[in-house]
Amino acid sequence: MRRINSIQLLCMLSSSVALGQASQSLSYPATQKADQVDTYHGTAVADPYRWLEDDRSAETAEWVKAQNKVTFDYLEKIPYRKQLQTRLEQIFNYPKYSAPRRKGDWFYFSKNDGLQNQSVLYRQKGLNGTPEVVIDPNKLSADGTTRLGAFSLSNDGRYAVVGTSKGGSDWQEYRIMNLDTKQYLPETLEWVKVSGAAWQGDGFYYSRYPKPEGSALAAKNENHQVFYHKLNTPQSNDRLVYEDPQNPQRFHILSTTDDERFAVLSVSDRGKGKDGNALFFLDATKGQKTFAPVVAEVTNFSYGVIDNDGDRLIILTNADAPNQKVMAFDTKTGQMKPLIAERPEPITDGGVSAAGGKLFVEYSKDVNSLIQVFDYAGKPENEVKLPGIGAAGGFGGEKDDKFVFYTFTSFTFPPTIYRYDIATRQSSVFRAPEVDFKPTDYETKQVFYTSKDGTRVPMFIVYKKGIRLDGSNPTLLYGYGGFNVSLPPAFSPTRIAFLEQGGIYAQANLRGGSEYGEKWHEQGMKLKKQNVFDDFIAAAEYLIAQKYTSSAKLAIQGGSNGGLLVGAVMNQRPDLFRVALPAVGVMDMLRFHKFTIGWNWIADYGSSDNPDEFKALYAYSPLHNLKPGLNYPATLITTADHDDRVVPAHSFKYAARLQEVYKGNNPVLIRIDTNSGHGASNTKKNIETTADIYAFILWNMGVSSLKEVAQK
Repeated sequence: MRRINSIQLLCMLSSSVALGQASQSLSYPATQKADQVDTYHGTAVADPYRWLEDDRSAETAEWVKAQNKVTFDYLEKIPYRKQLQTRLEQIFNYPKYSAPRRKGDWFYFSKNDGLQNQSVLYRQKGLNGTPEVVIDPNKLSADGTTRLGAFSLSNDGRYAVVGTSKGGSDWQEYRIMNLDTKQYLPETLEWVKVSGAAWQGDGFYYSRYPKPEGSALAAKNENHQVFYHKLNTPQSNDRLVYEDPQNPQRFHILSTTDDERFAVLSVSDRGKGKDGNALFFLDATKGQKTFAPVVAEVTNFSYGVIDNDGDRLIILTNADAPNQKVMAFDTKTGQMKPLIAERPEPITDGGVSAAGGKLFVEYSKDVNSLIQVFDYAGKPENEVKLPGIGAAGGFGGEKDDKFVFYTFTSFTFPPTIYRYDIATRQSSVFRAPEVDFKPTDYETKQVFYTSKDGTRVPMFIVYKKGIRLDGSNPTLLYGYGGFNVSLPPAFSPTRIAFLEQGGIYAQANLRGGSEYGEKWHEQGMKLKKQNVFDDFIAAAEYLIAQKYTSSAKLAIQGGSNGGLLVGAVMNQRPDLFRVALPAVGVMDMLRFHKFTIGWNWIADYGSSDNPDEFKALYAYSPLHNLKPGLNYPATLITTADHDDRVVPAHSFKYAARLQEVYKGNNPVLIRIDTNSGHGASNTKKNIETTADIYAFILWNMGVSSLKEVAQK
């Protein structure tokens, strides 16, 4: 490939912007092309923008700078952009709390005063004690982009593993805090990723990768290792507990039970397309040196330990149970017995918590939470009465807890913390937020529509009461559809600013997620991925047919796997949408497994190394299906320079190709955030990005000014 001289590139990057209301004439930076061609199973595939994969090159940096200039010049000319940002700040500016979690006499919780870039970790003695700061991440970097990624307390509550990440990266740095003094021990642990901190004795287990060669943000992550770290010793002294160099693309994650008796090792091999894991354990009371198997081989079934009950490990699994069930494994006899049977409603991913001698199981009934309480023998005791239709989470705690906390939310119900008394089985409001909007002004409806193959798909629709179904409403349709991820009802304060302007928010629960268990997930995987796109297209057609909106007023949005979704459907049905918002998307489906932990997604997508899977991937890959002559919607691609999950090269190459092939009047822009990652790295960046997205949507739908908003 011919290298590009930086001076030559700079000469090509001059641009000018002319902005009109409904159509814009933009001059984009000229992006150099190279003669790069790869052959996949006899098919030659050009990749002329391969050079943009090098995130450390001067040429890529100049390209980013030039693209951002075009984008921000465009956005700055939208007259109400700043007005939207101000309104978002007003709505977002209220105290936000996490549910408390008890350890001994202390209750730990996080709080954001309103517009702090990072939430602050507090603790207090008893529920009526005076809160004191444990960690304030806002003081860890000048721009507030260093976040608290892990806080794991030892069993006695004397120490905590504190994990931080910088600039939105998935890499974490671990340190150990003495909670008596709130001072750190001298050692620092580096290159931690896909890890917890599992305490046992005078140290803890954690997972890390060897120091990467080349770019830390793009290099392929391989050879995931488990170490044991003893307090007050350097990382170089850490004891290697487990690795598997023969299978470098496996995840090895170790946890311990609350009593620290059992160390539990989960091994997954998603790089080989397996969506489950093997499971092993060590019993500290037996002095075992090697792991004993619960499940000896990696399969397509998942197994996760919830807790132990003496010798028994309580395990959540989807083995022969697509909706998941709970089993009990006897570590003495090796027998696995049923504890809580599978039901028609799936157990949510990670939806079993233990506290106070009870098991709290969260089921999903048409994407809404249903909480059932069981004893440790698997006997059902009662259902937790929730405030309404929505999503609940929490319930975890210590074995001797008398009460637990959970958070309930819905689209117009801000996250409210409830205290649940285990003995009386009653819930009471512990802490309710005060947000600058009137929930009674809004309405949420759940509808079911029919996809291309006849599948019934649910969708939530949220809007201000009194809208007219005349097809004129600006509408934002959001989707994900993959990786067994469910999209339950959830409140977003930033969404209110869009709804206030007469906007409609629609959230489609596409196949590929976990809304209806593993079968729903499987219907959107690998060779069946087109089902996800068909579901999303059918959602848009439903909204138009029912006159919520029209093609001229419809925007689509998704991030990560959802960015892939947006890229794929705007290729397949560009006529259906006015605005497209692919965020941090997986756009090159032939090379995604070449970067960081992208190989982990083979289990859901398949791989271009497989002939049949290559055909399916090539047929919908957003990058490879951009074609001249199509009238693509107004497009704002968003990504960030520190995204080391879906590397920004996906979005870079996609933007370059779309700007090359599209000759119409709709803008094709890429907004590249700095010192941010797969999600916004702080509150300020989140608000700025959201304001730009809403401004872009409304401007390209012909909205010339914003409506006045009545304050509550």
